[in-house]
Formats: sequence, structure tokens, C-alpha cells
Amino acid sequence: MSSERTGSADRLKAYLDEARSQVRSLSPEQARRAQDGGALLIDIRESWETAGGSAAGAALIERGQLELEIGRHAPDPDQSIVLMCEAGNRSALSARSLQAMGYRKVANLSGGWNAWCQAGLPTERPRGLDDRARQRYLRHLAIEDIGEAGQRKLLDSRVFIAGAGGLGSPAALYLAAAGVGQISLVDDDRVERSNLQRQILHSDHLIGHPKTESAAQRLHALNPDIRVETFSERLTQANVDALIRDHDVVIDGSDNFPTRYLLNDACVRQRLPLVYGAVLRFAGQIAVFRAGDGHSPCYRCLFPQPPAPEDSPSCAEAGVLGVMPGVIGTLQAAETLKLLLDLGQPLVSRLLHYDALAGRFRETRLVRDPNCNHCASGSR
Repeated sequence: MSSERTGSADRLKAYLDEARSQVRSLSPEQARRAQDGGALLIDIRESWETAGGSAAGAALIERGQLELEIGRHAPDPDQSIVLMCEAGNRSALSARSLQAMGYRKVANLSGGWNAWCQAGLPTERPRGLDDRARQRYLRHLAIEDIGEAGQRKLLDSRVFIAGAGGLGSPAALYLAAAGVGQISLVDDDRVERSNLQRQILHSDHLIGHPKTESAAQRLHALNPDIRVETFSERLTQANVDALIRDHDVVIDGSDNFPTRYLLNDACVRQRLPLVYGAVLRFAGQIAVFRAGDGHSPCYRCLFPQPPAPEDSPSCAEAGVLGVMPGVIGTLQAAETLKLLLDLGQPLVSRLLHYDALAGRFRETRLVRDPNCNHCASGSR
């Protein structure tokens, strides 16, 4: 038995030596400089290990989830990545795994967390849940697939919502209630009485006020522990990239084709998932566009050109049942939470239709247009 254990240890050592020989090693100081230069530092230790602290700015992805989650954090195979674990062994093996997946700029932090601490480099502790937070998110903590680690992930997440109207209202409310740490809202409109039939973020006493102001008041009243960032301006080609940058998910709550194309193109450029929704009269639809993964379609693959005005009247012209934005906006919130928590099967490459009069959902499969000049390979 002793000889078997010795043989197994020798094989493991040989395997580790081979992995180290094929992966670039960085000292803690080199890793920090690489991080400052745009490299993604990933701590692959288990949650009970990182509870005591991790390198400042590191993404926390447990070893068992690395291959599943890396695409969301680093969709570009040329992204510079530095992996760290406790002492540098697990991260060396993980680096080889990422190389096998096609990532070309992967390095291993020699000595891992121990060496980082010995070098006196900056550290941080993951956000914990105090008694107040535990009480608020008790039903999330009871779900095995979320738990405390998932709730901390939500608290560290940032979601951008274009539009504080019919779709943005339920999406923002449910994301705030769920504990998404930062919600950013852009809308240049003011509250009108005709909005209140469906835009549940706003109240009669705030008619005439900017929608972003009304929305921020309501969201903070619901959950004072989150951050709400507002922009009372129109989304344009000049500001869209700066506004959505550094967010994890973008929600399209707009009601016009120019804004939808604007958001789509910016999300393709920045490889951010876009949760699309639209409503009219008694019907609605929703999809998730994640064109940055290299094979999924974007919004322009579905609608290369906007339909003729007579084929797609606005809600102001054709009307909308008040609850329709609630149904679709809530589904957008659900898809966003799935993306943030890496749960289930998001509506990627699928368009979900809801017919309220028939009480029926149906699904359409979406395929990437190889000739799309926005998301096709080599077009960016």
C-alpha cells in the first residue's frame, strides 16, 4: 500500500512539473503589474478559502466551475489571464486546462495566495452577509444553487438598464429586491400620468419629475443597501460605450429600434450579454443575445433592418395592456439573475413569445447570420 501511495505521489509530481513547464509563471509582483495592465486575475480557491481574503480585484471562480464560467469573464481567447490558488499547484493544472480550451495568454501565479501575502500586495475580503442581509435574502440562502456564495455574487454585480419605463420598471424592482449591488438606469424622460398604467416604478405625486429620479427613490425605498446610478440623458452613439462599460449584464428596456440597435452594437463590441424585451397590445417577446461567445446571434441577426412603420406601430399608437410590460420585464429580470449566477439555460439563441389572449408561450430558435456585419467572425 505504501509503494502504491508513493507511486501515485510521484505521478502527481510529474504531472505538476509538466504543467508548470508548459505554463508561464509569474511572481506576485509580476502578476500585480499584469493585473494593472488589464490582465484578469482569477482566484480558483474554494469559497471557504477565499472567505479569509483574496488578492484585490481578483475574480473568484472555484476550480470546479472554472471551465463553465470562464467564457462569461473572458470571452476573448486572447485575454491575458493569471490564475492563483493557495500555493500555485491547482492553478498550474487549471492553466493547462484553459490552454486546452484555446486561451493563449494564461499564466500561473507562482506561490499563489501565500506568496501574494508574503509580498505585502493588496488584499480584500469578499463581502459578507450581516444579520440584516441574511434576513432580507433568507429565501435565496435557502436555495442550494444560490446560497451565501451566490448572494455575494449578486451583491457584487452591476446591471445596466436602458429605460425606466414599462419594461425597466419590473426589471429594476426585482433586481433591487434580489440584491444586485448596482443598478444603473438611463432615461431622459419625465413621469407623465399616461405612464402610470404600466410603469410601476413611478407614482402620481412624482408626475413631471425625471424618471430616473423617481426610479432611484423607489428602488432605494425597496432596498436601501444597493447602489442606484442614474443618467438623465438620451442614450447615444457618443455615450453608450462609456455608460455600459464595467457592467455584467445590459437590459434593453427601450421602446424604439434605433436604441435597440445602438445597445446591440455596443454589447457586441464590449462582449456583454444583452437581455432584450418588447411588448405591444397583448403580446411580448424576450431573448438573450450573447454574441461575444463567438457563435450566438445578435439582435441584428434577428432584425437586420427595422420593419416598416406600418408593420410595427409604437405602443403610443397601438396601445399595450398594462400588465404586459410586467410579464416581459419580470422575465428579463429572471434571465439576468440566471446570467449573473450562471444558472440554468438562458434564452440564448431563442426568442420567447407570449400571447396573453391565448395564455400561451411559444419559442423560436435563432441562428447567427454568417453575413451579419456586426457579430460575424472577423467583422469586429
